[in-house]
Amino acid sequence: MRSRFHDRARHDDRSRRDDRSAQDRGEFGFGRHGGPPHRGPRRTRRGDIRVALLSGLDEAPAHGYELIQRLSDRTGGRWKPSPGSVYPTLQLLEDAGFVSASQQDAKRVYAITDAGRAELQAKMAAAGGSPPWMNSESTGSHDDLRKAVAQLMIAAKQVGMADNQAHIDATVGILNESRRKLYQLLAEA
Repeated sequence: MRSRFHDRARHDDRSRRDDRSAQDRGEFGFGRHGGPPHRGPRRTRRGDIRVALLSGLDEAPAHGYELIQRLSDRTGGRWKPSPGSVYPTLQLLEDAGFVSASQQDAKRVYAITDAGRAELQAKMAAAGGSPPWMNSESTGSHDDLRKAVAQLMIAAKQVGMADNQAHIDATVGILNESRRKLYQLLAEA
């Protein structure tokens, strides 16, 4: 038999969850700092981490933390794999014979094997070359775009907080015109 508080407990859990979601969304449904609501760096597909680790080991043997740092440096800090994904994947790669491990100074150092190099070359060929997140030369243009959009949203929010209807109407017109120009730019490409 259900307790008379059963439905109340479910309601309380739901409202607490909604409160957390509202905190993550920030004002106007956007993220806390004006960007899209998300919970952290983008997640990679399952195969990406395998290829990334093999590629990192193709440079030189390394231990897990060193690989994490190497991959983070390659992407300019935009992607940093978590230890929870790196270490199990290294173990799977070792079990598959793609990497070998040795103990050096109380650290487990991994090196790519010939089978690992063949696997890496096959995956890279299937992907059409080096994926953008693995390139060491990053242009930063995506970061520049993200920053510009964030600054635009902050400015629009400040106009909205000023509560001047003429400014709000002008801002809506500017934003609509900017959106049209962006779509026109995409159509030309």
